[in-house]
Amino acid sequence: MPLPDFSALTWAYFYSEWAIRIIMIVVVPFRRTSEAARSWLLLVMFLPWPALALYLLIGRATYPRWRRKRFDRLPIILKLSADKILELTEVASEKLPRRFSRAAILIEKLGKLPVLEGTKAEFLADYSHMVDRLVADIDAAERHVHLLFYIFASDAVGQRVMEALGRAQERGVTCRVLVDALGSRPWVREVRAKLMDYGVEVHPILPITFFRRKSARADLRNHRKIAVIDGQIAYAGSQNIIAARTLIDAGNQELMLRLEGPIVLELQAVFLADWFLETDEALPVDSVMSPMPAAGTVTAQVLPSGPDYRVGGIESLIVTAIHSALQHVVVVTPYFVPSEPVQKAMQIAVLRGVDVHLVVPKVSDHKLVRFAQESYYTGLLAVGVKIHLFRDKFLHAKNVSIDTDLSLIGSSNMDMRSFVLNSEITVVIYDREIGQQLRRMQESYIAHSDLLQLDVWRRRPWIRKVAENLARLVSPLL
Repeated sequence: MPLPDFSALTWAYFYSEWAIRIIMIVVVPFRRTSEAARSWLLLVMFLPWPALALYLLIGRATYPRWRRKRFDRLPIILKLSADKILELTEVASEKLPRRFSRAAILIEKLGKLPVLEGTKAEFLADYSHMVDRLVADIDAAERHVHLLFYIFASDAVGQRVMEALGRAQERGVTCRVLVDALGSRPWVREVRAKLMDYGVEVHPILPITFFRRKSARADLRNHRKIAVIDGQIAYAGSQNIIAARTLIDAGNQELMLRLEGPIVLELQAVFLADWFLETDEALPVDSVMSPMPAAGTVTAQVLPSGPDYRVGGIESLIVTAIHSALQHVVVVTPYFVPSEPVQKAMQIAVLRGVDVHLVVPKVSDHKLVRFAQESYYTGLLAVGVKIHLFRDKFLHAKNVSIDTDLSLIGSSNMDMRSFVLNSEITVVIYDREIGQQLRRMQESYIAHSDLLQLDVWRRRPWIRKVAENLARLVSPLL
């Protein structure tokens, strides 16, 4: 048996690597940010074959073909919901302060949902209290309950919510549940089985299966946290259906909104859209949307964002909001790996005389993300951004306040994953009283944080700086 010609194999491998490099130089920059393109091309130059395999797996932020075809029909579903909202409520965009009107127009263009007045908004910052309120509202439901959560565990918290859904279903209430297949992966089979036993309609979002046509990419997830009860009460924010100490020993510090009034219709519309995308079932809007009288005085708007939307919605909104600030900006996020426009907006705001604060957790559950995040600190500290490291708990709340006049609360982190890969939900509130409440909570975060000093930060070990710089190279891919 003749021995293989290793010289021929070596040359073939050499030429194949250069073929990959040349092809990827053409392919990678297409419809991609410059920083993401640089990161991919750097990986391609050093490791062509591994880079090609990774690129084929997660290189394009697009859903499977079956879902894209379904999404092509989504504008019809969204228009039905939007028309119903306009029929049942009054648009309030003309009543906004002039400097926020552009943000409102941007949100409506991106997410198709208008500014509405008459909302009652309540902050729920206590983890257990939020679960108690949600269970109580489900127990009081009369018509339907809709839940959409990235993580739905089968632990003690999940069991309470599932039992409440079971009681509701037994009363004749229609219950529908969507859970992200990857975010809830350790529990999804048990949760699904138990809810189906109760008669609840439940579907995993974007399931990942090998060798199946409808399998989804692992990195494209539905990260939203939404609950809508009877079309009258809604929840949105950062908290999942899981015990506070399950994922990290320090426990989580969350922030949820409990909403009543017309804005509930917009969160219902987002659920209807996601339900259609996962099940191909268009729920009749007349059965889940009813006349909604004003419940308060708050003016608000909902922005859904994700890979299905061709323009990066939440990133564009954050940049626009920061540029509108006159006095202060406070950004609270567990993960901070910003795009260049967000980073520049924060730096420019400081140079304009705006007081800019970034509040992030001192502990982290992702080391690579933490190193990438820390690589941005020097540039921000150098221009005067104040960085606060929250102690004791894992700060999982996600919110932004602008001059106490504009508040953004939702599921979106301040990173490229939330900007590009994840489906997210953000509630935008144009109200000074709510803004002041959020600002007081943010001041509480800051009071329980360590202020990072530039001179101290610059003295960190050199090996840590190397790790940060290496992590930053791949930060657009995180």
